Amino acid sequence: MEWTGARYADKPTVEVRTRIDAPPRQVWRLVSDIRLMPALSVELQSVQWLDGAAGPALGARFVGSSRHEALGEWETTSYIVEWEPYRVFAWAVADPEHPSSVWRFSLEAADGGTELTQWMQMGPGRSGLSFAIDRMPEKEQKIVFVRLREFERSMAGTVDAIRKMAEGAEGAGA
Repeated sequence: MEWTGARYADKPTVEVRTRIDAPPRQVWRLVSDIRLMPALSVELQSVQWLDGAAGPALGARFVGSSRHEALGEWETTSYIVEWEPYRVFAWAVADPEHPSSVWRFSLEAADGGTELTQWMQMGPGRSGLSFAIDRMPEKEQKIVFVRLREFERSMAGTVDAIRKMAEGAEGAGA
């Protein structure tokens, strides 16, 4: 990731991609299973569906518990804001109308496999990062950049783990 000088109000984004030698249906089973995500994340510790939901659907909610060395521990409620089976799974954190972040997995069939993209946007709503920026406003651009780089590394690890799982399952005839 290159320096952009972005501020939080700019709603900066980060995106990672990988090519997976497995069909979208196989990859979809992994990206749409929120219970799997804590095993693929350093920060996300647990997730739980709310309101009796048993799985993803447009408008469904889930709570996630996270931990970060510099930011501490916190919980957030997320709302599924895009849901197109085998193509798009996106959720907004905290407030779907003014989220602290938006996260999205996109799948596209490509040469007998899948092009998987994970994308996220900071803001526009306040997040834990906002408190660090409040304390050190002169370092806002650096704070945002460092956090985006953390997200990029974590997301690259997530899509790579999904790739390995999907290809391993596909190779085993699943």
